[in-house]
Amino acid sequence: MQSETTMTLLENVMITLRDGVNLATDIYLPAGSGPFPVVVERTPYNKRGQSRSEVNVDGSKLSRRDMAQALVNRGYAVVFQDCRGCYGSEGVFTKYTSEGVDGFDTLQWIIEQQWCNGDIGSMGLSYAAHTQLAMACLNPPGLKTMVLDSGGFHNAFQCGIRQGGAFELKQATWAYKWSQESPLAQQNPLIRKALEQENILDWFAQMPWFPGHSPLRHVPEYENYLFEQWSQGEFSDYWRQNGIYAAESFEQIPDMPVMFMSSWYDAYVSSTLDNFKAFCQGKTYPQRLIMGPWLHGDRNITFSGNAEFGRAAAFDNNVAADWMTCRLDWFDRWLKNSASKEAPHEVEVFVMGGGGGDKNDAGRLQHGGKWLNSDQWPLKGSQPTTLFLHRDGALSCEQPSRSAAPLRYLADPHHPVPTIGGSVTSGLPVFQGGAFDQRESSEFFGTRGDNLPLSARADVLVFQTPELEKDLLVAGDVTIKLWISSSALDTDFTAKLVDVYPPSKDYPQGYAMNITDGIIRCRYRQGWEKEQLLSPDEIVEVTIAPFATCNLFKKGHRIRLDIASSNFPRFDSNPNSGEPEGQARLKQTATNQVFVDSLRPSRLIISVLPL
Repeated sequence: MQSETTMTLLENVMITLRDGVNLATDIYLPAGSGPFPVVVERTPYNKRGQSRSEVNVDGSKLSRRDMAQALVNRGYAVVFQDCRGCYGSEGVFTKYTSEGVDGFDTLQWIIEQQWCNGDIGSMGLSYAAHTQLAMACLNPPGLKTMVLDSGGFHNAFQCGIRQGGAFELKQATWAYKWSQESPLAQQNPLIRKALEQENILDWFAQMPWFPGHSPLRHVPEYENYLFEQWSQGEFSDYWRQNGIYAAESFEQIPDMPVMFMSSWYDAYVSSTLDNFKAFCQGKTYPQRLIMGPWLHGDRNITFSGNAEFGRAAAFDNNVAADWMTCRLDWFDRWLKNSASKEAPHEVEVFVMGGGGGDKNDAGRLQHGGKWLNSDQWPLKGSQPTTLFLHRDGALSCEQPSRSAAPLRYLADPHHPVPTIGGSVTSGLPVFQGGAFDQRESSEFFGTRGDNLPLSARADVLVFQTPELEKDLLVAGDVTIKLWISSSALDTDFTAKLVDVYPPSKDYPQGYAMNITDGIIRCRYRQGWEKEQLLSPDEIVEVTIAPFATCNLFKKGHRIRLDIASSNFPRFDSNPNSGEPEGQARLKQTATNQVFVDSLRPSRLIISVLPL
């Protein structure tokens, strides 16, 4: 084991930004005069607090000091900073949109210190990944590499805040949780007590919320940004702000190598893959992509929801010795050793599936999986395959009948289809992510609690293949194109890809495991910049783009597609009234139709990798 290097801590150094606000910053320095390369992390979650992601496979946890010591041992100066309006830092917290300028000013200050040699790397999970990409878009001085772990907004309108036009309600649960840690709540016991007394489950049952009349009314800065996000339905200049939109800023980002990491049940799948693609196309350095099967940041937990992926799923001892060592080696490679630009891109993706499907001692389905290595994503050889939806519930390569009648159902926003897992984070205590048998279990918010399958609902259309005659690997994009009509001025359509296990001793009724899902709000069917309400019973085509995935559907399984008009509380429930986003008071039941004839062929398009 490497011996520890003497480390000096400069506590709560106040770095002054261009607007006069001071940010509290801890600086860890190796012994000696330097100068040193620097690693920085900017977080709203307390620069001295225990990071939820710094957990090794044996359960041991790394404190901030442990992290700093490991980096100092390798000869790095380390900077941990509280974001604006958080913990020791001054200013008012405004989620996401101040991080680019604040990060730029911080790096400008660092680069001027005698202990900095001019080479800076950044790291961080989730919000601390958002802070990195936001400052990178402004071409800050000294930034030579980043480690973007489960975050970094490519386009928050399509991943992270909204998706398919719908609003991601993890923003509401996140705001409620972290408003209790806000300076206002910490300084005023009455405000903190008021927040604690709010029953967030009851509030979700009472949606929609209204400004000044929500569980966040006690901390206006949190309530204000939540409703601002919620009400911005069209893709306007609001969504092009630095901090939540990088898609048009890659020319300004320094040419550098980046390590991207996410997971198939994370909330930032498409953002991670889009960022990786943009760096591969626009930069000269090699990039690295790691995609596991985990929930958000849980890289050493080998299950997600109720699905167990096996020991191979852990990051430690599979992708690298451990996460800290992986980052240390990455920084050494690019901040010290000037590695060759000519190296290929590195892609490591976990293929879910292939397990026996029995129940382990913890009561989880053993879905299994393994790692695949490549130099590109999508994987070489993957090809689109189209499966058509049929009126009898079939899902096949055969064209549907010309005379097939449409399928109809009632979409009632008073009784939305409940969220049963998925690629979500920050939803607790209201909803949770991961893979689950698609049943209305009482553990999930908004269910009937009778454990009946979602497929038993009249407002869920189910299409599935026959039992597969051989293994089929879906690796890449998933797209659903539906021909629809509605009696409403606006409504949603959702799609969920499901791996259906055959009956077994442990699961006599089979097991329907969610793989990925998506949504489209019909008012944005012709473009995100300008809404266009439906004409009642107008027949139109809509496209749903769930997150990409990588799953092996085994021989004997079925591929299933569920179509509905809600997935609540993952997404806000469409009132079907056409009212402005986030301001609806009139909920209406809509009669929705999905067309499945040869002239209007609704279909699922999956990326299949030959085995």
